[in-house]
Amino acid sequence: MSVGPLLSHPDPRVARLIGYFSHLTPADLALIGNVYSDDASFKDPFNEVHGPPAIARIFEHMFESLHQPRFVIVEAMVDGDAVFLAWDFVFRMKRFGGAEQRIRGASHLKLATDGRIAMHRDYWDAAEELYEKLPVLGGLMRWLKRRVNA
Repeated sequence: MSVGPLLSHPDPRVARLIGYFSHLTPADLALIGNVYSDDASFKDPFNEVHGPPAIARIFEHMFESLHQPRFVIVEAMVDGDAVFLAWDFVFRMKRFGGAEQRIRGASHLKLATDGRIAMHRDYWDAAEELYEKLPVLGGLMRWLKRRVNA
Protein backbone atom coordinates (compact mmCIF):
# COMPACT_ATOMS: atom_id res chain seq x y z
CA MET A 1 0.00 0.00 0.00
CA SER A 2 1.43 3.36 -0.99
CA VAL A 3 0.60 6.34 1.15
CA GLY A 4 1.15 9.85 -0.11
CA PRO A 5 3.20 12.44 1.73
CA LEU A 6 1.67 14.57 4.44
CA LEU A 7 2.36 18.13 3.33
CA SER A 8 0.85 20.18 6.14
CA HIS A 9 -0.66 20.04 9.61
CA PRO A 10 -2.95 22.43 11.51
CA ASP A 11 -0.54 22.60 14.49
CA PRO A 12 2.19 25.06 13.41
CA ARG A 13 4.82 23.23 15.51
CA VAL A 14 4.11 19.99 13.69
CA ALA A 15 3.87 21.70 10.29
CA ARG A 16 7.36 23.12 10.88
CA LEU A 17 8.74 19.67 11.75
CA ILE A 18 7.10 18.05 8.73
CA GLY A 19 8.67 20.72 6.52
CA TYR A 20 12.08 20.31 8.17
CA PHE A 21 12.30 16.53 7.90
CA SER A 22 10.65 16.37 4.46
CA HIS A 23 13.19 18.78 2.95
CA LEU A 24 16.27 17.99 5.06
CA THR A 25 19.60 18.66 3.32
CA PRO A 26 23.19 18.64 4.59
CA ALA A 27 23.10 22.46 4.70
CA ASP A 28 20.19 22.35 7.20
CA LEU A 29 22.36 20.59 9.78
CA ALA A 30 24.25 23.79 10.60
CA LEU A 31 21.02 25.15 12.11
CA ILE A 32 19.88 21.97 13.83
CA GLY A 33 19.78 23.86 17.15
CA ASN A 34 16.71 25.66 15.82
CA VAL A 35 14.90 22.31 15.69
CA TYR A 36 16.36 20.42 18.68
CA SER A 37 16.64 21.84 22.21
CA ASP A 38 20.11 22.17 23.77
CA ASP A 39 19.60 19.04 25.90
CA ALA A 40 17.69 16.99 23.30
CA SER A 41 18.04 13.22 23.20
CA PHE A 42 17.89 11.03 20.09
CA LYS A 43 17.59 7.24 19.93
CA ASP A 44 17.13 4.84 17.03
CA PRO A 45 18.03 1.16 16.53
CA PHE A 46 21.73 2.08 16.09
CA ASN A 47 22.33 5.29 18.05
CA GLU A 48 21.66 6.98 21.35
CA VAL A 49 23.00 10.52 21.64
CA HIS A 50 22.35 13.83 23.40
CA GLY A 51 22.57 17.40 22.13
CA PRO A 52 22.19 18.96 18.69
CA PRO A 53 25.86 18.47 17.60
CA ALA A 54 25.66 14.69 18.21
CA ILE A 55 22.25 14.50 16.50
CA ALA A 56 23.64 16.43 13.53
CA ARG A 57 26.47 13.86 13.23
CA ILE A 58 23.90 11.07 12.79
CA PHE A 59 22.25 12.94 9.92
CA GLU A 60 25.68 13.83 8.46
CA HIS A 61 26.56 10.14 8.42
CA MET A 62 23.24 9.43 6.70
CA PHE A 63 24.04 11.91 3.91
CA GLU A 64 27.62 10.57 3.58
CA SER A 65 26.56 6.90 3.44
CA LEU A 66 23.42 7.05 1.30
CA HIS A 67 22.48 8.47 -2.07
CA GLN A 68 19.48 10.86 -2.09
CA PRO A 69 18.13 10.04 1.39
CA ARG A 70 14.80 11.64 2.20
CA PHE A 71 11.94 11.31 4.66
CA VAL A 72 8.37 11.16 3.43
CA ILE A 73 6.06 11.97 6.34
CA VAL A 74 2.80 10.07 5.85
CA GLU A 75 0.96 10.71 9.12
CA ALA A 76 1.16 12.93 12.18
CA MET A 77 -0.60 12.63 15.52
CA VAL A 78 -0.35 15.18 18.31
CA ASP A 79 -1.33 15.05 21.97
CA GLY A 80 -0.14 18.16 23.78
CA ASP A 81 3.65 18.20 23.50
CA ALA A 82 3.85 14.60 22.24
CA VAL A 83 4.10 14.13 18.47
CA PHE A 84 4.09 10.88 16.54
CA LEU A 85 5.25 10.99 12.90
CA ALA A 86 4.89 7.95 10.63
CA TRP A 87 7.36 8.10 7.75
CA ASP A 88 8.96 6.33 4.84
CA PHE A 89 12.72 6.77 4.57
CA VAL A 90 13.67 6.55 0.90
CA PHE A 91 17.27 6.18 -0.34
CA ARG A 92 19.73 4.33 -2.53
CA MET A 93 22.76 2.57 -1.11
CA LYS A 94 26.02 4.21 -2.21
CA ARG A 95 28.05 1.13 -1.39
CA PHE A 96 25.82 -1.46 -3.03
CA GLY A 97 24.08 0.74 -5.62
CA GLY A 98 20.92 -0.62 -7.08
CA ALA A 99 17.27 0.15 -6.64
CA GLU A 100 15.64 2.70 -4.44
CA GLN A 101 15.04 1.36 -0.93
CA ARG A 102 12.27 2.24 1.50
CA ILE A 103 12.20 1.84 5.27
CA ARG A 104 8.90 2.37 7.05
CA GLY A 105 9.09 3.70 10.56
CA ALA A 106 7.89 6.22 13.07
CA SER A 107 9.26 8.93 15.33
CA HIS A 108 8.00 9.70 18.80
CA LEU A 109 8.86 13.31 19.64
CA LYS A 110 8.44 15.28 22.86
CA LEU A 111 8.47 19.02 22.33
CA ALA A 112 10.01 21.56 24.69
CA THR A 113 7.94 24.59 25.67
CA ASP A 114 9.56 26.58 22.84
CA GLY A 115 8.42 23.99 20.25
CA ARG A 116 11.86 22.48 19.64
CA ILE A 117 12.36 18.73 19.95
CA ALA A 118 13.46 17.67 23.44
CA MET A 119 13.23 13.90 22.84
CA HIS A 120 13.34 12.02 19.53
CA ARG A 121 12.89 8.25 19.44
CA ASP A 122 12.76 6.41 16.11
CA TYR A 123 11.07 3.03 15.80
CA TRP A 124 11.66 0.71 12.85
CA ASP A 125 12.52 -2.93 12.33
CA ALA A 126 16.19 -3.04 11.32
CA ALA A 127 16.02 -6.76 10.42
CA GLU A 128 13.04 -6.52 8.09
CA GLU A 129 13.53 -3.01 6.77
CA LEU A 130 17.31 -3.01 6.29
CA TYR A 131 19.21 -6.26 6.81
CA GLU A 132 16.90 -8.31 4.55
CA LYS A 133 17.60 -5.88 1.70
CA LEU A 134 21.40 -6.19 1.79
CA PRO A 135 22.93 -8.48 -0.87
CA VAL A 136 24.60 -11.22 1.23
CA LEU A 137 23.13 -10.58 4.66
CA GLY A 138 19.61 -10.38 3.19
CA GLY A 139 19.66 -13.98 2.05
CA LEU A 140 20.79 -15.14 5.48
CA MET A 141 18.14 -13.02 7.25
CA ARG A 142 15.34 -14.37 5.01
CA TRP A 143 16.57 -17.95 5.61
CA LEU A 144 16.61 -17.39 9.38
CA LYS A 145 13.12 -15.89 9.26
CA ARG A 146 11.81 -18.94 7.37
CA ARG A 147 13.48 -21.29 9.88
CA VAL A 148 12.00 -19.47 12.87
CA ASN A 149 8.52 -19.43 11.31
CA ALA A 150 8.61 -23.11 10.25
